[in-house]
Amino acid sequence: MKKLFVPTLMASAIALISSAAFATTTLTIGTVNNGDMIRMQELTSVFEEQHPDIKLQWVVLEENVLRQRLTTDIATGGGQFDVMTIGSYEVPIWGKQNWLEEMGDLPASYDLNDIFESLREGLSYDDTLYALPFYAESSMTYYRSDLFEEAGLSMPDRPTWDQMREYAVALHKPEQEQYGICLRGKAGWGENIALISTVANTFGARWFDENWQPEFEGPEWTAAVSFYVDLLGNYGPPGASSNGFNENLALFNSGKCAMWVDATVAGSFVTDSSQSDVADSVKFALAPMQVTDRGAGWLWAWNLAVPASSKSKDEAKTFITWATSKEYSELVAERYGIASMPPGTRASTYFNEDYMNAASFAEKTLESMGKADAINSTLKPKPYTGVQFAAIPEFQAIGTQVGRVFSGALAGQMSVDDALKSAQSSTHRSMSRAGYYK
Repeated sequence: MKKLFVPTLMASAIALISSAAFATTTLTIGTVNNGDMIRMQELTSVFEEQHPDIKLQWVVLEENVLRQRLTTDIATGGGQFDVMTIGSYEVPIWGKQNWLEEMGDLPASYDLNDIFESLREGLSYDDTLYALPFYAESSMTYYRSDLFEEAGLSMPDRPTWDQMREYAVALHKPEQEQYGICLRGKAGWGENIALISTVANTFGARWFDENWQPEFEGPEWTAAVSFYVDLLGNYGPPGASSNGFNENLALFNSGKCAMWVDATVAGSFVTDSSQSDVADSVKFALAPMQVTDRGAGWLWAWNLAVPASSKSKDEAKTFITWATSKEYSELVAERYGIASMPPGTRASTYFNEDYMNAASFAEKTLESMGKADAINSTLKPKPYTGVQFAAIPEFQAIGTQVGRVFSGALAGQMSVDDALKSAQSSTHRSMSRAGYYK
């Protein structure tokens, strides 16, 4: 018995040691189905080869669904995710709630100071950094130079929305599946509200006055939403109320949009001939203005963060550091072309002459981001920070509801006046319940 027991015991010990040596941690990563994140997912094997003790499990969702899933999980401490892709809106609010891990103790090679200072500040609460930026963006105007030339039109560096309407009327040929303009119509505080808020800013509107009262029934919001519904409803593609960023990107790349106002991050996709049928004719201008250029272009970053509920925090930080590093950008450049490097986050990207020469959109991206001002984004004074959102916890629910009624107005389900009345009522009720009014 003893002779049998000893080898058996040794074999068991060896098995345990071997198991421990090859133990792996699986990270669950929640991210949005945008092109840059899909590239990140495609590079899973590279990360896993460099970190054989970590495996990546991806949950890739449409933007509205992702936000709902992540918000529910973080608020309840569900622990379903180890890495979350969240925006500039969530990071400081969730950091304040102690829902996110601090992103300190980064290696010197990461070169945190290379990240634009405005981004680092926007991803911090009380001088503590809670996320690292994957890419950052403003918004700008994309247009087909070939169609403009054929029609004898000329796009200024910063068009007005009235000019955009004139161009849309001239270039709208639905019988040829060529639509004057494509804009976000899909309901969502990060979808149609992002675009509509910038339109409203330029018409002189604001989400709240100095006393936190909404102003949807005022002349500025009325003019802005009426203009938006008329423009997109009459000179946009069919079913525009269902189109968000990805749907409009597909329409533009297939040659069906004469103009498109959306995120600067789309630049690498609309100029990539392997993805875009109109890559050779795409030109860029600043986001449109109207009575003011304040708040014409939004300011946003998609960021990677570790929820406090994760059981694999160190491994999650390892992944985030890799995915937002200079080395990752170089890997993307090698695999997909230098113009595909994640934009808007690092100064070194824009000091890179090869990138600037290859990325025809880079200069306009940098200019657009430089002009976006989260503090001074409205013509009248406002009590909140943010260009296309108000950086208060209540905004997510408010923006979601307002986005639904504005999408409904675009779809013809209600009048603009009724949509504005509904937005006013629901927003005032939410702010009252939250204790903003004495």
